[in-house]
Amino acid sequence: MTADIPLSDRLDDDDYPAYTMGRAAEMLGTTPAFLRAIGEARLITPLRSEGGHRRYSRYQLRIAARARELVDRGTPIEAACRIVILEDQLEEAQRINAEYRRRAGHEAPDNSVPGVG
Repeated sequence: MTADIPLSDRLDDDDYPAYTMGRAAEMLGTTPAFLRAIGEARLITPLRSEGGHRRYSRYQLRIAARARELVDRGTPIEAACRIVILEDQLEEAQRINAEYRRRAGHEAPDNSVPGVG
């Protein structure tokens, strides 16, 4: 797939599509049909190998695992996918906000009064 990227970098890459559909389903304790269903619901879009087989990343497996938790609790698959998408968007927004706050804290003028405190 990406022979030009060193193996150590690929193993550390959360987005590297390292898992076949069968292995991903086995790791999640589900079926390939479940993975296809969440793909059809556009929760995850697996990459394809040169032979056209679906390949999943660790990040995608975490997303699929969360969807499976919701489905196992009785949530319809379409609703579970939407919930997971919204949770993921919220987490990303919170990460961005935290980064803005961190930067603002470093860039804020020093309002302390000399000799006090």
